[in-house]
Amino acid sequence: MQSNAQTVVVLGTGGTIAGKAADAGDNVGYTAGQVGVQQLVQAVPALALVPLEMEQVAQLDSKDMSHEVWRTLALRCEQHLARPEVAGVVITHGTDTMEETAWFLQRVLAPGKPVVITGAMRPSTALLRDGPQNLLDAVAVVRSGQARGVVAVMSGQVHAAQRFRKVHAYRVDAFDSGDAGPLAVVEEGAVKVFGEWPRGEALGTAVLGGDAMQWPQVEVVTSHAGAGVAVVKALVSAGVKGLVVACTGNGTIHRDMEEALIEANRQGLAVLRSTRTGGRILPTIHDSLPSADELPPAKARVELLLRLLSA
Repeated sequence: MQSNAQTVVVLGTGGTIAGKAADAGDNVGYTAGQVGVQQLVQAVPALALVPLEMEQVAQLDSKDMSHEVWRTLALRCEQHLARPEVAGVVITHGTDTMEETAWFLQRVLAPGKPVVITGAMRPSTALLRDGPQNLLDAVAVVRSGQARGVVAVMSGQVHAAQRFRKVHAYRVDAFDSGDAGPLAVVEEGAVKVFGEWPRGEALGTAVLGGDAMQWPQVEVVTSHAGAGVAVVKALVSAGVKGLVVACTGNGTIHRDMEEALIEANRQGLAVLRSTRTGGRILPTIHDSLPSADELPPAKARVELLLRLLSA
């Protein structure tokens, strides 16, 4: 690492990593977002020798992540990454919406320096808390001098923003990148790389505007046995600008719901198909609506939102 790029900026947003429970044996009955980012860093003695800057951007349970926090994160990352002395940014984040935030930041920033998102599946009060090691590993990825783009670091694995998703509600190894596998692993502070770091063309923070409350409303609907038209019609009437369909199989939709979506699309509603099963949607001669390829429904919603903001 060059001498003019040694500083790691740690941005705190809350989450389980900052959570507390009344009982150290309670791994699920905690309250998220209770511990400040400075305390999180101080709980990892090995970080005492690392040049760090801490900033509390938000303090929430990531199930309650908002567009305004996303906008603020993007702006703060952009500002810090532009500083020559900064090697990269670490974001402490709840796991529920971590994959969405990662994809949002990758599409908006596509940074040449690393932005590493990390968190925990156990609260800070747990007997076997995983947060401190995840934070230490995240800083190691930034300081390795190898990384770029937005990645997530959890349980010793490094995942590219586009591919990783939460696949388990409880285990500490709750994240997976599907067929691609992890981008890298962190072993005792050393980063072993298997693939290419995330790249892409940045949309730029200008597309986010000055008020996230003005962003177009994009929702997710699910196709399933017996799916009807009521949900689609209600959302269209409510003024949504885009809908992502969590489809069955290879991007298929119940015929009744599909008819309603095709009609809404003809009238100007933006629609993307995403499979609820994992994997990517392969094109067929029967496709009547565009697909999100390999993006799962939550990330497809982020993608559609950004397309609408960029239009």
